[in-house]
Amino acid sequence: MTPSDEKDQIRKEVWDTLETEGLARFPFPPHGRIPNFEGAAEAASAVSELEWWDDARVVKCNPDAPQRYVRERALRAGKEVVMAVPRLGTERPFLRIDPRHLDHPGDAATISGAQEFGEPHAVNELPAVDAIVAGSVAVDETGRRIGKGEGYSDLEFAMLLEYDRIDRELPIVTTVHEVQVIPSPLPTDAHDVPLDWIVTPARTIRTRERPSRPAGIDWNQLGDERLEEIPALASLAD
Repeated sequence: MTPSDEKDQIRKEVWDTLETEGLARFPFPPHGRIPNFEGAAEAASAVSELEWWDDARVVKCNPDAPQRYVRERALRAGKEVVMAVPRLGTERPFLRIDPRHLDHPGDAATISGAQEFGEPHAVNELPAVDAIVAGSVAVDETGRRIGKGEGYSDLEFAMLLEYDRIDRELPIVTTVHEVQVIPSPLPTDAHDVPLDWIVTPARTIRTRERPSRPAGIDWNQLGDERLEEIPALASLAD
């Protein structure tokens, strides 16, 4: 079985478990997405207690439903939130949400609200990002992570690194349900970005023996089709 096949099997098992045990929350079904889960708000509260939280001024967060609570906490704490647009499909593929311009931070924390209140930015227009919140389908305690299989989270990290918008060793955290934490090491590829922190509704895990992170974009893994789909990536390649 290839690493890709292994990842697909793990995704299906996690999605099935969330659904059959009644742990998935809207949107349904959990399959094919970063799954929303019971206790996502509690996990977000624990993120706000991590050692780097108070000092972080700009937080990049994935746009998926379970991390909405993290986005809202960040905005209410006066932090700017950076989110990618779907599939990085525009010349300015990131939204920058400034809490100083918001009357209702909770509205801006939703996907539709981010599109309404966020200001589109090119990668080189973004401020320096202090921490990243990633969505996950499955994780292990070494920090290895499996997303939904499209690779955008890892690519966003690499693009920010190429433009010096992040430090390679900045804190990266995910919120998941306990059943998404897999006991055995997950299969990984060279472009996969590992985590420093895993937060569930029940506990906070500081990852151990975390693999090293990619040094930038692996152009050998990107075909012409992907370059055509992502204008900002095509311009970076020129």
